[in-house]
Amino acid sequence: MALLKETVSCSGCALFRHLWFQPPPYSPVCKTTLLLAPSDLLSLVYIAREATRGLLAANMKVLVSLCVFLPLLALATAEEEAVLESILRDRSHIEETLRLAADDKAGDFAAALQRLRKIYHNSIRPMEQAYKYNELRQHEISAYPGRTLGDSATDGEITSKPMVLFLGPWSVGKSSMVNYLLGLQDTPYQLYTGAEPTTSEFTVIMHGEKIRTVEGIVMAADSSRSFSPLEKFGQNFLEKLVGIEMPHKLLERVTFVDTPGIIENRKQQERGYPFNDVCQWFIDRADLIFVVFDPTKLDVGLELEMLFRQLKGRESQIRIILNKADSLATQDLMRVYGALFWSLAPLINVTEPPRVYVSSFWPYDYAPDTSRELFKREEISLLEDLNQVIENRLENKIAFIRQHGIRVRIHALLVDRYVQTFKEKMSFFSDPELVFKEIVDDPDKFYIFKSILAKTNVSKFDLPNRDAYRDFFGINPVSSFKQLSAQCSYIGGCLLEKIERAITQELPTLLGSINSGKNPTLSSCEATGCGEKPKNRYRRN
Repeated sequence: MALLKETVSCSGCALFRHLWFQPPPYSPVCKTTLLLAPSDLLSLVYIAREATRGLLAANMKVLVSLCVFLPLLALATAEEEAVLESILRDRSHIEETLRLAADDKAGDFAAALQRLRKIYHNSIRPMEQAYKYNELRQHEISAYPGRTLGDSATDGEITSKPMVLFLGPWSVGKSSMVNYLLGLQDTPYQLYTGAEPTTSEFTVIMHGEKIRTVEGIVMAADSSRSFSPLEKFGQNFLEKLVGIEMPHKLLERVTFVDTPGIIENRKQQERGYPFNDVCQWFIDRADLIFVVFDPTKLDVGLELEMLFRQLKGRESQIRIILNKADSLATQDLMRVYGALFWSLAPLINVTEPPRVYVSSFWPYDYAPDTSRELFKREEISLLEDLNQVIENRLENKIAFIRQHGIRVRIHALLVDRYVQTFKEKMSFFSDPELVFKEIVDDPDKFYIFKSILAKTNVSKFDLPNRDAYRDFFGINPVSSFKQLSAQCSYIGGCLLEKIERAITQELPTLLGSINSGKNPTLSSCEATGCGEKPKNRYRRN
């Protein structure tokens, strides 16, 4: 029993080592009560579990009797749970700030979306198709900074939930932040995290009736989702796209997208798919963009600089986060905060300094002797921004569709002006190609853009890039378009009048009904399709 007394006073790991290497006569140790510290128990439970799984080395002399492990495992499990509960952070402020317990008005939301969908398909979509607006979309990144509809503007895009996009260098805590917001830590479905680059896929976390994983090829093939346009980036990318569905109150109102971390070396170019183009697709559709940094990754390389170029025009949706702030002392944190501003200053195209949220977004408690209250207030402030996006999701969607309709209208007016100028300059002996080439190369000579500003209610800041139309008409002959005066029918009315009515009357009325709390039901004419005889003010008498 001398050995037993010695083992009682030793640490947990040493105790296990003594018990493991002793021959069977010492197995009655299970009859003795052992008083161990919680740290010893945690060490024991880890080793005991590994041993029972058969993961320890094969050179162990004998297997210890189960009576050694079962009491220790039971005691250690209870102690482990108590210790974990003491170090986990309280998450009640997340539910309170995001109002997850409140009932969502799904009926009013569905009725408004139904009317919005009807306005789009009846008034905006026909003009898109008539003047091939989607052919111009590849140039919209430079022509129109900001959000755009997809290539086909499916109902899935119009009715999709707000999207929150996580961007930033590798291993700064993007996946840990998603796990924290959704409470996924220590569950089989938590996003994998680590100190090395861990996330190699674009992971879309969305709501579903049960927990399941959806492959990228399935997400792209499902027309009811808003991810069908991602097929244009190739099959290699679809293999790097994965969706996770789970029942969660927060996911009923928002969708999270976790992205691969930016790696500032040549490996970035070896992903096998157009990484920057894919990021741009998600940026164009995101309602809120979290750009995450940590104190160890503040340098700005070529890839991060390219990312901020893609974010231009979206400054109002960007939230910069300095994560893992509790890993630094207060003085060091101030220096890191200033260094982050110094690195990002040349990349952000705004006059006022951006807001940087400083906290530690993971499930465990803040480190001792740090600014706990400051970090919690910063976290609540960021959650309030997220809640604002969720609360205003319908208003933002209506405003977005109206903005899209304005761009489609401007495009149609410009194409109509190009067609009219071409017909006026053509003569019997003229070469059509040379005539139109002169018009496209120098539109200011023929007052293409100035005439739009003079005759219509269009701002010069909303006009697209002139060079975009040189490429547009390079693949779409001018002879394939009709003038707006010819785009009228007895039953359907004039396309220009319908889109102008949607922009000036229908969409603002729908937005007003949402703000006033009225139920946005369809009017009788919208439900039956009745209409008046169109008045074509563009037809020449």
